Amino acid sequence: MSAPPSSSAASQRAAPTVSFLEAFKFWLKLGFISFGGPAGQIAIMHRELVEQKRWISEKRFLHALNYCMLLPGPEAQQLATYIGWLMHRTWGGIVAGVLFVLPSLFILIGLSWVYVAFSDVAWVAGLLYGIKPAVAAIVLHAVYRIGSKTLKKPSTAPLLWAIAAISFIAIAFLNIPFPWVVLGAAVTGWLGSRFAPAQFAAGGGHGATQKEDAPHLPCIIDDDTPTPEHARFRKSRLASVLVVGAVLWLLPMTALMLWQGWDATLTQMGWFFTKAALLTFGGAYAVLPYVYQGAVEQFAWLTGPQMMDGLALGETTPGPLIMVVAFVGFLGGWAQQVLGPDTLFLGAALAATVVTWFTFLPSFLFILAGGPLVESTHGKLHFTAPLTAITAAVVGVIASLALFFIVHIALKTGATGTLLSQLDLAALALTALAALALMRYKVGVMPVIAGCALVGLALRLLGWA
Repeated sequence: MSAPPSSSAASQRAAPTVSFLEAFKFWLKLGFISFGGPAGQIAIMHRELVEQKRWISEKRFLHALNYCMLLPGPEAQQLATYIGWLMHRTWGGIVAGVLFVLPSLFILIGLSWVYVAFSDVAWVAGLLYGIKPAVAAIVLHAVYRIGSKTLKKPSTAPLLWAIAAISFIAIAFLNIPFPWVVLGAAVTGWLGSRFAPAQFAAGGGHGATQKEDAPHLPCIIDDDTPTPEHARFRKSRLASVLVVGAVLWLLPMTALMLWQGWDATLTQMGWFFTKAALLTFGGAYAVLPYVYQGAVEQFAWLTGPQMMDGLALGETTPGPLIMVVAFVGFLGGWAQQVLGPDTLFLGAALAATVVTWFTFLPSFLFILAGGPLVESTHGKLHFTAPLTAITAAVVGVIASLALFFIVHIALKTGATGTLLSQLDLAALALTALAALALMRYKVGVMPVIAGCALVGLALRLLGWA
């Protein structure tokens, strides 16, 4: 009597295929429902792709997620790109990644226009007054959330705590540029992998709770499905993708230089956000201080309070939070009149598009070119220790961003006199309540922002703020 077929063989026979059109429809839908920041977006993909559609197994999903967490850039968008690439080759990855971003770009362009056109209206100003404390609380929550996952106990990994503290001081008080903070952390991690490896060993990560032998329904990309040929590392493929990526960067950058010159706003936006894209270890919150240093202090594309408003808009729209750069680009293009005073909207929309292109192009290259290479080095301490140190530095950097936001809302605009008379106690109280709701009662970001906006409107209408 012959033995029954193995579960893996049965799974492979039973698993259907997904057409490119069916995948296209899902990625388009995801672009419009991907609210909640990286955690919410990853949860949506897990529910849809792993639990409901069964396009990819739990292990393969977590493996892809852990890989994307090692890269600079928005991990949720890169995860979508990775899964699309795994299923339908290069065009599958491009479609998944683009549709994750495109709806957010159009929505933010529209909201940015409303912002610059109507922000002086009393009721809009009231809503924004309430939103700013919510943003400060959200950033504080990000410090807590990322720090609790990264820093371990001080007695177990004092070097990680030291990296976080030094990074906070470097950004908040010494004005050291963000790239130098990242470089210093990476070098410290590399040295730590040699002299104090235990402190830089990665924890369980996203896959820590995965049950190795847990039974599951068959998936199209299952635990034992072989890596497809196009996802295996080959030097020739790596070279070809890098060449295409370089051309896609050089062509628009060269066109901007020939059209407007190197010092023009659009050209500088392309160059600045290319650098920003390569420094987004730890997500959008980590790179926002760098964006602030450049966009607010160096180029004056927008003001500090406007940056906070942009972050609030980014929190309330679908897509990756780093899409706040589209708001920065729009306001910069509007203020600098990049296409002249008679075409303010078109110039601002073009600036937002330019910023988005140069911000997200590296993310696609990291997946399409570096995916097989990075996957082959996954789990090796000499590779992961610098990234662990960078993540620790990110905690300190985000803490400096929280301090910056709190300082901006703590003082009344244009107030004089004693320090106590200058304090905006209502805004500080609203920040504390929003932080309590997020950290203690686990209220979602959207309800917190909406609640704070309504409270801010009420305070303004009553004349209490």
